[in-house]
Amino acid sequence: MSAADELIERIRGRLLPTPQAAEEIATLIPDWMPEGGFAGPPRDAAVLIALVRRGEDLSVLYTERSPELRSHSGQVAFPGGKIDPGDDGPGAAALREANEEVALEPADARIIGYMPAYFTGSNYLITPVVAEVTPRHDFVPNPGEVKTVFEVPLPLLMKDESFGTFRIRRKDQEHTTWQIEHSGLVIWGITANLTRLFYERVLKHEVSA
Repeated sequence: MSAADELIERIRGRLLPTPQAAEEIATLIPDWMPEGGFAGPPRDAAVLIALVRRGEDLSVLYTERSPELRSHSGQVAFPGGKIDPGDDGPGAAALREANEEVALEPADARIIGYMPAYFTGSNYLITPVVAEVTPRHDFVPNPGEVKTVFEVPLPLLMKDESFGTFRIRRKDQEHTTWQIEHSGLVIWGITANLTRLFYERVLKHEVSA
């Protein structure tokens, strides 16, 4: 077994084998609460943390959202979106969205586990789906949703010093999120928070592994 194979197996062992059940996430608290609370129940969503494998090298796939989008325009995000009624769970939803956004072929992905759900202040319950991806062709951004697609080397995300603090003001309150800078782009907000959670649960153990 190669070093990359062994790393993937260690990562798989630190993940949840199945998505969390509804009763497990019913008591989650959002990362911030909008003034007046939420107008309805949270919406289920899934994102793909794609561990892109090129030989023995591993990286994590991110997208820069189109500036034309109404929601989170221009921000860096994982591929993903709402779970549709026809999706067979978060895994299928994450792979479908990744195919629509960057032409990632579902056949090139092997889901290895799930991260705990994350409740956002925009009223989404996000299930992060982790997959090993061995692409047979280049990723192609869908211009209607994605401006650019890029990868961050996995070793960079294994270092605590790669994470900084991003500050954002909503009305008269200041909120903070994690921040990662790479090749002139700034990853912040939900995506940086999810990346940090992935680091805390999975990647930081590799420092001494």
